[in-house]
Amino acid sequence: MTRAGIAAARSSTAQLAEIVSQMDDDQWELPSACAGWRVIDVVAHLAALASEAVDPPPPDPSWPKNRERYHDLRVDERRGRSHAEVLDEWHRSTPRQLDLLEAAQEPPVADEPVVVPGLGTYPRHLLANTMAFNVFCHLRNDLLAPGGPLPFTLPEPTDGLVAPAVDFMLAGLPQMQGPELTATVHRPLVLDLTGPGATTVTITPATEPDGRLTVAAGADAATRIHSTALGFIAWATTREPWRDHCRITGDASAATPFLDCLDII
Repeated sequence: MTRAGIAAARSSTAQLAEIVSQMDDDQWELPSACAGWRVIDVVAHLAALASEAVDPPPPDPSWPKNRERYHDLRVDERRGRSHAEVLDEWHRSTPRQLDLLEAAQEPPVADEPVVVPGLGTYPRHLLANTMAFNVFCHLRNDLLAPGGPLPFTLPEPTDGLVAPAVDFMLAGLPQMQGPELTATVHRPLVLDLTGPGATTVTITPATEPDGRLTVAAGADAATRIHSTALGFIAWATTREPWRDHCRITGDASAATPFLDCLDII
């Protein structure tokens, strides 16, 4: 199971709580590095995710099919709330979300497939890694300097924080963009990530016309994309240009279309 995901989600949440406790009203209104969202909107987004995990709303056909636009909708619903109201929702729902994710590590529910609209299908236990990714990525990339506006510091990221986030990203990579990303890979590519969260995987082309890419552990291709795992979290979510982080060995023309297209949500 992905108990490392639970530990990472709890640790990043505790770090965010530490930052929250130091902030003033003016800082909540600063623009985050997440386009169109203030700092308070990033927390509203995490609060919305937590509330939906605890008390899932009934499906609504009017919701945007695009996952990013859906997140915008949920943030927009909270824009009229005070800072205190947003923070209260986050403080109330997040511990319950973590407890539910912890319970989802146990059989028989751990391997149940869960459809996350717009993102793909995952075993239930991997949803802990989803939260680990969300909190880590927003905190470290969108809120804190140098990318974000907040001048607070945290300890350097550890393997225990980064690896679960990367695991979710690799699980989502074949699913989130579907045929759009699949069409960019015609030969196997190795993704070699170093530093905290280090891993090496091979991305293999789809074998059927309507199939998906596969991501498997190990290096089994001549063309390789080299990056730190921390950099991967930034560039694979299009927060930063991949060219600022990646070095390609082998056939660059085979890797460039994939890198230009990749956008993990």
